[in-house]
Amino acid sequence: MSIRYLTILVFVFFNLNASIKDYIFPYNDLSSYSNYSTLGIIQNPNSRFHEEGTLAFSLTHSDPYIKGSIVAYPFSWLEAAYHYTDINNALYSDVESFSGGQSYKDKGFDIKLLMIREGRFMPQIALGLRDFAGTDVFGAEFITMTKNVQNYDFTLGFGFGGLSANGISNPLKSIDKRFQSRAKADGDTQGGEPDFKKYFTGDMGIFAGFETILPNTKGIRFKVEYDGTNYNVEGFPFGANSFKFAFEDVRQPQSKWNFGFVYPVNRFIHLNASFLKGNTFSIGFSASGFWKNKNPVVAKTDKHVPKSNSSEIKKITSTSDQQLYRGTLAEMKENELYVREANISDDRETYSIVYSQTKYNSFVRATGRAVQTLDEIIPSEVKTFELVNQNAGLNLNKVQVDRESFNKYKDENLYSLAVRDLEFLPAGFEEKDYSFQPFGDYPSTFVDIAPELRSQIGGPDGFFFGDLSLSLYSETKFARNIALSGHASVGLYNGFGDLKLSSDSVLPHVRTDIVKYLKNSNDYSIKRLQLDYFKQFSPNVYTKITGGILESMFAGIGGEVLYRPFYSNFALGAELWRVRQREYNMMFKFLDYQTTTGHINLYYREPRSQVLLTLRGGRFLAEDSGFNFDFSRRFPSGLIIGAFFSLTDVSEEEFGEGSFDKGFYFHVPIEIFSSSYREGHSSFGLRPLTRDGAQLIQHNLHLYGVTDQGSFINFSNDFDDLYE
Repeated sequence: MSIRYLTILVFVFFNLNASIKDYIFPYNDLSSYSNYSTLGIIQNPNSRFHEEGTLAFSLTHSDPYIKGSIVAYPFSWLEAAYHYTDINNALYSDVESFSGGQSYKDKGFDIKLLMIREGRFMPQIALGLRDFAGTDVFGAEFITMTKNVQNYDFTLGFGFGGLSANGISNPLKSIDKRFQSRAKADGDTQGGEPDFKKYFTGDMGIFAGFETILPNTKGIRFKVEYDGTNYNVEGFPFGANSFKFAFEDVRQPQSKWNFGFVYPVNRFIHLNASFLKGNTFSIGFSASGFWKNKNPVVAKTDKHVPKSNSSEIKKITSTSDQQLYRGTLAEMKENELYVREANISDDRETYSIVYSQTKYNSFVRATGRAVQTLDEIIPSEVKTFELVNQNAGLNLNKVQVDRESFNKYKDENLYSLAVRDLEFLPAGFEEKDYSFQPFGDYPSTFVDIAPELRSQIGGPDGFFFGDLSLSLYSETKFARNIALSGHASVGLYNGFGDLKLSSDSVLPHVRTDIVKYLKNSNDYSIKRLQLDYFKQFSPNVYTKITGGILESMFAGIGGEVLYRPFYSNFALGAELWRVRQREYNMMFKFLDYQTTTGHINLYYREPRSQVLLTLRGGRFLAEDSGFNFDFSRRFPSGLIIGAFFSLTDVSEEEFGEGSFDKGFYFHVPIEIFSSSYREGHSSFGLRPLTRDGAQLIQHNLHLYGVTDQGSFINFSNDFDDLYE
């Protein structure tokens, strides 16, 4: 070790001796991201994890790489990241004319698993894979151990592949000789498929480091690292000498020691800077969202407002049944709860209503608001409220509420005691002879206008292309169970004109002609114009028939059936569609391609973790057959983190780059950014590549989603919303 680096270390250890009070800072409990976009030291990983339900974005510039990553923590023991790297010392491909001046772009997935949690004497141990299903340009595997000692977080790790510097002979070779050597990435692979035979092979490297909070600095972290990165195997280190589309050598390290600082702007945003290899500076930032718990960003001020004239309203509603029903209709509507049917029992002790709502993501919260509203306006002789929750004209559940019990625990929010006296039942599907059936104001239309941004990222024609349009979203209800939903756009700016990349797929171009749709839908386009008819044939069987423009690329007709027992964690469904491909301008003309697609769908929701497993088997849009696997988790805030992959009878060669279809997605509730409750989610998803194999029709209002919040398993997980 050189004298200057030794001097720095001596200074750190002998001069950071301030009082523990000098280290206290609101954000000092958070680990920070490495330059490789997962929690770590500087270049190398550690064994730390964020809390489950965290989403993060990080961006780092460290010549010759610009690396952007989206990181998710669906569990406290799992860190999953998708990274997109701009490699500046190589062209987009080995064909210079095709590269169009674009540098090489690499996509990949990283994963880190918690093996042993930190104890009093035991370090926290994690195992991870870098770029495990990509091109292997940054492929690496590691085992790390991290231990906190007072104000220091120490890490020791063992790496393979891209983390094999400072290497020693692989000790695993004594188990199997295949661990002794490692195949080299050549940058020409299609990628996309895990190579289990390569993991943990070749020389084993050692890395280490620590981080500490500097006293009296508002949480600034100082990091020191003995680097385990093998700069001779990651990326394209030796330019054209080893890779035909690389043109410049990577700067080789002059030192194995790295130094860095992290400044926490607030709990969510970190800025970082580091000095690497003895000759390279790095800068970056990260932004994290901790969205596990309810109302994680903005506290809700949208409370139930008691009626000041409650006693006067009760006197009016007690005069006649018609006054009772009309008062219910008016007061419930004022709280954005819409009465469809109502009935008072002969003994006047039970009041039943069927209602729908479009405000609350939580059906328990809607139930609580409905009961509070009824309690203020319904005569005291009524002892029990019976509420049927309806969505899309389907009766999802029935809740019987003891009025006295509900009020007994309301002031102290003792929902767990109140729930004991509630009765949850599957709703009847037959139309009852309710005394009050208000004539629906049909057709009724709801309209929303919002800007829409579309983008195309990463390609030989340019890194980013996008357009801006003004979108109109509408829904016209012709009856409770019949609705026409629409999505139309007016172009404001179209930046796709220079896109030239065309599909090379040997399969029918059901998705890979996306560039043609982007370029030709300049002025006016119709993204969706879908007519839905919902019907229940038994308490547990739901159906939907749909026709029209189903999505940007396909129109047609089809339907779904779903068998979903109220108390079961399982559900079984089927869907069948006859569709035709739309013209590229997204109006009312069609291309020649048409097909039939359909699937059998199996759903299972694990009650404690709220993990939903979905298995679809059948025929996809490109007439390939196989299975789609979907895994997602719902958090108390409403955040959903999910991932999927598909395997069909299409070969890797036919599928093309990526080998098989896969990706991930997030559904973020709009209401977490608002002080009031609002139904709906903002969705974001990423496929590393757009290919034609394993593609599903993207119709709106899937039956499982329509019925989900009304199911007993989801209802019971939201009991704490009862008095909110």
